[in-house]
Amino acid sequence: MPVVIWMSLVGLTIGRPSLNYLENRFGEENESEEVRSEAIKRLLEVFGMEDPPAALARGHKQPPQYMLDLYNTIADVDGVTKDPTLLEGNTVRSFFDKLHSDQVEFRFNLSTVAKSEKVLTAELHLFKLRHQASLTFNRHHFCQVNVYQVLDSSKMNVSQGKKLLSSRLVPIHSSGWEVFTITQAVRSWMSDEGSNLGLLVTVRTLAGMDLKTVRFASGRDHHHSKQPMLVLFTDDGRRATSQESSLKGSDESAAVSSLPFPSPPRPSAGRRIARSTDYDDGGEMPCQRLPLYVDFEEIGWSGWIVSPRGYNAYHCKGSCPFPLGQNMRPTNHATVQSIINALKLTKGIETPCCVPDKLFSINLLYFDDDENVVLKQYDDMVAGSCGCH
Repeated sequence: MPVVIWMSLVGLTIGRPSLNYLENRFGEENESEEVRSEAIKRLLEVFGMEDPPAALARGHKQPPQYMLDLYNTIADVDGVTKDPTLLEGNTVRSFFDKLHSDQVEFRFNLSTVAKSEKVLTAELHLFKLRHQASLTFNRHHFCQVNVYQVLDSSKMNVSQGKKLLSSRLVPIHSSGWEVFTITQAVRSWMSDEGSNLGLLVTVRTLAGMDLKTVRFASGRDHHHSKQPMLVLFTDDGRRATSQESSLKGSDESAAVSSLPFPSPPRPSAGRRIARSTDYDDGGEMPCQRLPLYVDFEEIGWSGWIVSPRGYNAYHCKGSCPFPLGQNMRPTNHATVQSIINALKLTKGIETPCCVPDKLFSINLLYFDDDENVVLKQYDDMVAGSCGCH
């Protein structure tokens, strides 16, 4: 019997991890979690955020078609900017009407817009419904649509209670989106939040009579794809002086590439890298651009980012051996440094480094905390090419 008890105790001792092992494992997991947390925090800083927006349930809400079309116009499938001149500013925000009134009145909550953002253009997007068949008007008739900023909600029927922002003739029998510029009103709302009493839209005949038969879709009675919407083009001050900046803007890109995202597998120690005429005597690969995919789903951001699902940031890797050929895209300074290093004219001078020499911007389309859809452009996020510097 004592033998059986002894064997049982031995088995328990062998089967149970040591206290040191558990402490080490727990420490490693904590350290790994701390590193991930710090990495995510740094990445949020790159994207100009303190905290990620609250994740939405998939399919909970669809982005406005206008925002999807705008994103596809300015960005490729990976979110990289097609042409930096296409977007005014670097941020586009869309807001749905919060009033849901039976009247042609609209109000938009702009509390998510930072005070530091410069309002460049503000547009009111209204969907004009098809006019009901009538013998009174033929297809060539027009109506006058006026958009007012409400100054006093108790005096909207008199001129002192409203301010005209935009006025235009619209075909009575047309249907579809109509866009009105209301930049002046939004700028006043941004400087004084309390002045945001909303907008009033009137429709009149050319003779000045109210025209009740011409209607715009409202947030209350019509499909979400036709809801009244405010679109705001702003600049948050992050835009670099050059859209395709050189090495001076590579700090952010370096910060991204240093985060713990998946990178291409490295060759194993026992396998020699294929030689080419560009390789130095040590068989090390020359300076070149390699993939570095940033997967937003892996980071846990897929719940609020609409597009892209991830993007290829690329990174630069390789040697800059003497003599530097033009294929290494060297600067004059790098060429001189390479010569000094090769001739050993000065102690402690290293060979030039393989770094990004052209950087491109990417675009994110995402939901903010108030479920508004935002399109933001971020400079210097993709290594376009690499060189020896």
